[in-house]
Amino acid sequence: MFAKQLSVFLENKSGRLTEVTEVLASENINLSAMSIADNSDFGILRCIVSDPDKAYQVLKKEHFAVKVTDVVGFTCPNVPGSLAKILRKLSDQGVFIEYMYSFNFGDHANIIVRPSDLDECARILSALQVGKLDKEQLGL
Repeated sequence: MFAKQLSVFLENKSGRLTEVTEVLASENINLSAMSIADNSDFGILRCIVSDPDKAYQVLKKEHFAVKVTDVVGFTCPNVPGSLAKILRKLSDQGVFIEYMYSFNFGDHANIIVRPSDLDECARILSALQVGKLDKEQLGL
């Protein structure tokens, strides 16, 4: 359920995302999920990788601004309303979702969230018997 996520700060210029992916590829580190948020000056690449500690080190060595953050991964049925029900329970219990990204995989969706309270989020998801993302589901 808990995963380490990399957040890489990228200048908004051509080739920066390519450089990150090339650095990771050169170290045989697999990207299994990612999201990019941007503004006019920079972007933030948030990603789940096969070896977050090694990825952190090699990206730092290549002068990328990077940090590691704990996130929560879970699955839900890939049908209308299933995510809404889970998010309602979290919201009703005071868990704020700072950001989220997801990817569909057949009959289920894999969800990554950064909640305001990791432990409370995990407790609520467990009580709801929500499926936990494991390494295989993340492609790791």
